Amino acid sequence: MRVTRVTNQRDALFGRASRLRVLAGPDAGLELELPPVGVVIGADPGCDVALTDPSVSSRHCTIAPTAAGFHVVDLGSKNGTSIDGVAVGKVTAPPGAVVRVGKTLLQLLPADEMVTIPPSGRDHFGAMWGDSPAMRQVFAVLERAATSDASILFLGESGCGKELAARAIHDESPRQHGPFIVFDCGAATDTLIESDLFGHVRGSFTGAAGDRQGAFAAAHGGTLFLDEIGDLPIALQPKLLRMLEAGEVIPLGSRKPERYDVRVVAATHRDVFGEVAKGGFRGDLYYRLAVVEVHLPPLRQRREDLAKLVAIFLERAGAKHLVPSIGGPSLDRLAAYHWPGNVRELRNVITRAVALAGPVKDFGELPILLRPTVAPAAAAEPVVKADRPFHQAKDEVVDRFERAYLTDLVERAAGNLSAAARLAGLERKFLYRLLERNGLRQKAAGGDADDE
Repeated sequence: MRVTRVTNQRDALFGRASRLRVLAGPDAGLELELPPVGVVIGADPGCDVALTDPSVSSRHCTIAPTAAGFHVVDLGSKNGTSIDGVAVGKVTAPPGAVVRVGKTLLQLLPADEMVTIPPSGRDHFGAMWGDSPAMRQVFAVLERAATSDASILFLGESGCGKELAARAIHDESPRQHGPFIVFDCGAATDTLIESDLFGHVRGSFTGAAGDRQGAFAAAHGGTLFLDEIGDLPIALQPKLLRMLEAGEVIPLGSRKPERYDVRVVAATHRDVFGEVAKGGFRGDLYYRLAVVEVHLPPLRQRREDLAKLVAIFLERAGAKHLVPSIGGPSLDRLAAYHWPGNVRELRNVITRAVALAGPVKDFGELPILLRPTVAPAAAAEPVVKADRPFHQAKDEVVDRFERAYLTDLVERAAGNLSAAARLAGLERKFLYRLLERNGLRQKAAGGDADDE
C-alpha cells in the first residue's frame, strides 16, 4: 500500500489526525493517520491511500473524520462499500466502525491522545489503598473522573480491585445518595442477561409470569457497574450502546422504550482493545464505555504497597497485634511471590494464615501458604495444572509470556516505541497498552519522530 500524506494548515488547527487501520486484506497490519480533509481510497496509484487489493475499484470511497465520527462516501465502486455488512452510499460512521472495500477491512479510529495528570497526594481512594507511584496515578484519575458523569472502563487482572474502584467512584460522585448496582455480564445465558439487564414484560419468554425491572431500572439515579463487560454477548451490545447514547432501553418482549438516568462504569480482565480489532467486541461500544479508561496495576507491579496491605488484612482478620512485627523472611517470601490472584489472593493468604495460626505473637510465626512455582530455568516446558479456573490459569501463562517478550522487545529496540512496534508488527497504541499493563512503559523512550 502506498500512502500519500496530506497536510495543510488545518492539521495544525485540529491537532493530530484520526487513524485508519487495515484489519484484513493484502495490506493487513498497516496503519495511517487521517488528516481532517480526509482521504480518497482506491487501487489507483494517484489515490491518497492506494490499496493492492485487486477487488478494490480505482477510486473506491472517501473517508474523512468529523466531530460526529467519520464521513464515508462510496464513489460508485464496482463492489460497493459496506459497514457491518450493510452497503452504504454516504454515511457518518462511529469511531471503531469497520468498513469493507473489496476484500479489505478498514477500521476507523479516533486520535490517540494522552493527558498527563499529576499523581494524587492521597494514599487511598474509597476502600482502595496504595502509596506506590502506580496507585497514586490511578487515584489522581479517579478523583477527577468521579465528579463527572462520564462512563469509565476499568481494565486489569482478576483480583485487582475493579469493583472497589467502581464503588469508590460512586461514593465520591454527585450520585452517592443514589443506588449502586452490580451486574455480572458473564453470569448467565444471553436471554437471562438481557432480561436481568434491560427487564422483561409478561410472556416475553417461557417462565416470564409477570413484568420485571432490569438492572438499569434498579440503578436509576445512581451508578450501574457492569463487571466483566468483555463477556457481554455481541448480540446485546447494540442495546447497551443505545442506552449509553440515548438513555433508553427496550425491555425484552416490549416495543416501548424506557428512559433511565444511569451512570455506567464497566470493568473487564480481557484485552477489549484487541477484541475490537478481531471483531469480538463492537468498536463503537468500546469507545463509548472508555470515555475514561483506567488500568489498575497488578500487585506484582506495586510491591512497595505489600507491607501496608498485609497490615490492613491482619487487622481485618483480628490480628492487629501482629502489625508491628511485619517484616523478615515471611515478608520477603510475599514480596518474591508472583501473585496471580493479586490483592484478592493476598487477602485470602493472610486471612487463612491467621485462621490456622492460633495464638502467635510474631508475624514470622504465621503459617503463610503460597502456590508452588516452577523456576523458569528448571522447567523444560510449562507445567499446567487444573487446580484453578481455566481463565485464571491461562491468564497467568499469557502474562509470563507477554512480560518476557516485551522486555526483550524493548531492549532490542533500545527503548524506542516506534521501532519496537515495527519489530513486533503491532500498532503503536496497542503496544503502548501492553507495555503499560506489564509495567514496562517507562523503559520505552517513545519515538514519534520516526513515524513521520
